Amino acid sequence: MTSMESGKLVGSYIPRVEDYRLLSGTGCFVDDVHLPGMLHAAILRSPVAHGRLKSVDTAEASAMPGVHAVYTHVDVQAALEGGGVPKMPLRLSPIPEHEPFEQRVVAWDKIRYVGEPLAIVVADSAALAEDAAERIVADIEELPVVPDCAASIRGDVLLFESEGSNVPVTYTAQKGDARSATGAYVRRARFSTQRHSAVTMEARGLVASWDGERRHMTVYGAAKVPFATRRTLASTLGLPAESVDMIEVDVGGGFGVRGEFYPEDFLVPFASMRLGRPVKWIEDRLENLLGSNHSRQMECELEIVCERDGRILALRGTILTDSGAYMRSSGAVPPRNVAQFLSGPYDIPHVHIESSACLTNKGPVGTYRGPGRFEADYFRERLMDIAAEEMGIDQVEFRRMNLVRSNQMPYPLATLDKPCKPENLDSGDYAIALERCLKDFGWEEKRSKQGCLIDGVYHGAAVTCFIEGGGGGIRECARLELEADASVTIYVGSTNLGQGLLTILTQIAADELEMPMHRIRVLHGSTIYLPQGFGSFHSRSTALGGSAVLLGARKLRQAIIDRCADRFGCPSDQIRIGPGLEVVAAGAKIGPEELGKMEIKVDSEFASHDHTYAYGAAGAYVTVDPDTGKVTLLDYFGVEDIGRIINPLTAKGQAIGGIAQGLGGVFLEHLAYDETCQFQAGTFADYMTPTATDFPVIRAIELENSPTPHNPLGAKGCGEGGIVPVGAVVANAVASALRGLGVRPDSLPLTPVRIWRMIQESRQGPG
Repeated sequence: MTSMESGKLVGSYIPRVEDYRLLSGTGCFVDDVHLPGMLHAAILRSPVAHGRLKSVDTAEASAMPGVHAVYTHVDVQAALEGGGVPKMPLRLSPIPEHEPFEQRVVAWDKIRYVGEPLAIVVADSAALAEDAAERIVADIEELPVVPDCAASIRGDVLLFESEGSNVPVTYTAQKGDARSATGAYVRRARFSTQRHSAVTMEARGLVASWDGERRHMTVYGAAKVPFATRRTLASTLGLPAESVDMIEVDVGGGFGVRGEFYPEDFLVPFASMRLGRPVKWIEDRLENLLGSNHSRQMECELEIVCERDGRILALRGTILTDSGAYMRSSGAVPPRNVAQFLSGPYDIPHVHIESSACLTNKGPVGTYRGPGRFEADYFRERLMDIAAEEMGIDQVEFRRMNLVRSNQMPYPLATLDKPCKPENLDSGDYAIALERCLKDFGWEEKRSKQGCLIDGVYHGAAVTCFIEGGGGGIRECARLELEADASVTIYVGSTNLGQGLLTILTQIAADELEMPMHRIRVLHGSTIYLPQGFGSFHSRSTALGGSAVLLGARKLRQAIIDRCADRFGCPSDQIRIGPGLEVVAAGAKIGPEELGKMEIKVDSEFASHDHTYAYGAAGAYVTVDPDTGKVTLLDYFGVEDIGRIINPLTAKGQAIGGIAQGLGGVFLEHLAYDETCQFQAGTFADYMTPTATDFPVIRAIELENSPTPHNPLGAKGCGEGGIVPVGAVVANAVASALRGLGVRPDSLPLTPVRIWRMIQESRQGPG
């Protein structure tokens, strides 16, 4: 359905307006940007995980024909006022405890992970720059490594000796008095998740161009948070923010990883500034796997306390996040989120979780779709299944009795310290989503096969519940301009990462203005459009960006009425705006040409300090081959209430995509390191990602029963909900299949080898 009838666009299945250009090959990605006189860069990266950087000899590389420059920390120190190497500050939830552990834009005194940038080489071609990088000699005195959280906490080896600890911060999420809570049933368990991350179709890259006469820097390839990146880049280069423009081109996937500030985001503009010529850098897949933010690696020891009838009284324990070598721009989010959202959609009166960020000699971590929430769901729902089984309570009934009820909204979650951050679930009837999932998943039929050996494989099914937070970042800005032909151009601070932003915002504006969609143009993200913008993360683009556009459209209508009233000298209540911005003033029609000459523009902003919370349930049905450990996913079904649905087509795409991405993390993906912290997953032969044929049966539906009260659209985020419950529900389904063997998967990924080994260990018995 492609209804163009005004007033009926929001809620309709509108094909994405951006797709034709992309599918016809006329998109413009960062590697498509070519500027006159452009040079190419390569990054020299450390082969050592931990060591003292004694010197970097660039003489041979610099002497190669076609090489224009090689810059190390020595050159950065010499070029910048103050003589230091700038740090990359945390963008999200910064606190003073993080600052000593922030990463510098190029290695200075120590190396702390394999892949840390040592130098940038600029040459006539990328191949020549890479050849020259191999001629650089780095003298590094190797040091013992910190390979895991246990070693990090022991502190025998310190990454930052001056700080005396490898643990920058421990967060506490608290509600009630969980530490002293007692009940008829108490169960403690340990779980862990492996290190993996988003592997976007398009790797990172940028083109920087310095205009010496204007003292102005332009950077192509901005993503996610261009205005925040501009502030950081301007600060590190010693420029005012208005002297930097970040230009957003097409982006081949973001998922929380693309668009944060990385060392290359300084080094490439720095090289352009020094040489006075445009410089392009495009990472290869090894650099992408090695240098982009990692995520997910956590381990926990949790305890659940229940009444005899299964009511949960308390949840308590400790969680350790392997944060890698530095606290990067969004690195505080996973350990914070996993603590505050561990209780999920359940009414748990007492919660006490301590969550620590532990530094190791691995790549630094950041956000990845559903950061901390994927892990929290896995930890909680595995523990809940174990508890239900041991208490003899049906796993679904156990969840049903403990869900937050609609009359408890807004429902307080545990309060997080550092800084103090109360949080409330906003609205919803969680039981409705669970019942819909049970019905459409076919739970009653599937549960009858739990643990059964049928045709040589064990069958198992599970259902779990989840929440998805959205609407972060406090506010978003928009500007609407009436063009000369009476079309409308919208400028918005949100960015397009492939989520269908243009389509969603056009639908919202077209409905409010009663205009056809083809008369509206959306320009987004780039810092040249607006004085301020806040980007796309935390499922915020529709809730905040869409609301800013909605309010802007209302202001534009009123501005047209006011201008026409002044022009014709009549009261504003005598102005009528019909479909297509057909204006009738004092009985006279105003044509598009005359209306366009009025040069009407309005600025709009929407702000909210309250987050939105979508919610839902998921079901998974699997078989496990006891002879090989192979897990086959027979059915996966997800349901999520996302408040008001702007476009069911894009919403379903977000859900299915998130589920597929989560399944890749469950079964395949692992950013592996050896005991010396050497990276072991540098190619797609080592780091496995799912293909379209790996998980053919994925189903999802979206509900809009509970609009949020926190924005005028009533929309909640839907970009991350699909991925949140995947680890939990699949692991529980596998555990159900293997219940007869007494096997309980204790960590991800659920690879055939791991499953097979657990089966063999269970068959051998104790000893």
